[in-house]
Amino acid sequence: MRLRKVSRGSNPGGMTEFRLGTRGSPLALLQAGRVAEVLRGSFPGMAVTVVPMRTSGDMIRDRRLADVGGKGLFAKELQSALLEGRIDAAVHSVKDMETDLPDGLRLAAVPERADPRDGLVGGAARIGDLPRGARVGTASVRREAQLRRQRPDVSVSLLRGNVGTRLERVAAGDFDATFLAMAGLARLGLADRAAPLDPGEMLPAAGQGAIGLECRAGDSGTIARLVPLDHAASALCVAAERALLRELDGSCRTPIAALAVLEGGRLRLRARLLSPDGFHMGEEAREGTPGDAAALGADAGAALRAGAPEGLLD
Repeated sequence: MRLRKVSRGSNPGGMTEFRLGTRGSPLALLQAGRVAEVLRGSFPGMAVTVVPMRTSGDMIRDRRLADVGGKGLFAKELQSALLEGRIDAAVHSVKDMETDLPDGLRLAAVPERADPRDGLVGGAARIGDLPRGARVGTASVRREAQLRRQRPDVSVSLLRGNVGTRLERVAAGDFDATFLAMAGLARLGLADRAAPLDPGEMLPAAGQGAIGLECRAGDSGTIARLVPLDHAASALCVAAERALLRELDGSCRTPIAALAVLEGGRLRLRARLLSPDGFHMGEEAREGTPGDAAALGADAGAALRAGAPEGLLD
């Protein structure tokens, strides 16, 4: 995550204290710390503090998120703190955010996105290289569906926890392999622990590799401080991917994958909708101008919905 500083000396409203809320995992704290560093450098007279919080998603580790309320469990405590005025902004991994934010909140900025790809941990360079009958740990229905489609012989079991926990479980021999986001590994200095997978082999989650800065919709001072941290190309790609999710309105039980890239002035989106067992896979691709980002996502989502088996998106 590369962040640029705001012009020094401009401090809208003269705020002297700025509180950044975040999950308490090592990766989340690192991400929030980098945002805090940029804000401190941009507004020297403003004390920026990082406020760690333990979310429901962090506390519940023995079940899939889909069984206990969805991926929003990583964000709801932070969002409550925002609405109650206990923090000024929240730092999220975009892929952990619900598509529709609570009333009164807005996504103010998306800093430059890191590597969006999934990485394969366990020694194999590709999914096809996994040993026959390999024991693979994951809590992601998206990863599991794409894995099962390519390798119906593997055994898939639940594996949740922070990056370190999952790496340790593979190293201990509890699993032969698992998947982790390359962006998180790189931020922690652990990119060499996984083999990056081509998106054609494992299409990532919508928003993967991107950080989202959320604040109160009417807080003009905070918005003015966060907006300069926005990276236009990353924000456009995230907008296309989240528009796809909104159109599909799928639950955490629905395997959905999407990746948008902006190259040569053109925005290209690739998306997949799978059945949990990987038997069905619909795939759509769209291309257009950057201004078409949301429309491209919505159009691809509508096409995937039209081709989905009955009941898949219930």
